[in-house]
Amino acid sequence: MIQIFGTKKCNDTKKAERFFKERSIKFQFIDMKEKGMSKGELNSVAQAVGGIDKLINENCKDKDTLALIAHMSGDDRLEKILENQQVIKTPVVRNGKAATLGYQPDAWKEWK
Repeated sequence: MIQIFGTKKCNDTKKAERFFKERSIKFQFIDMKEKGMSKGELNSVAQAVGGIDKLINENCKDKDTLALIAHMSGDDRLEKILENQQVIKTPVVRNGKAATLGYQPDAWKEWK
């Protein structure tokens, strides 16, 4: 089952939901403001997209947390991102081991 991690106010998240609805593909929406990703999910997504750095949304509003994360390494960095999931690019769309960040309809079309 496809999972969409995002927020209700995020336009790209809304577009991702519409993409799957229009194709009658079932998905589960997870509101990152309410639940967020587990450590395992975050690690899995980071692996799928090419590393933890790719998860970071440089345009997020929380500049203080972004600055902190930039100066951390390894597990400390992962923990800080887990605590402050508003710095993650949304939507995060997962399909098994595959994952994308942002609005990626071309990648989703390839998923079976």
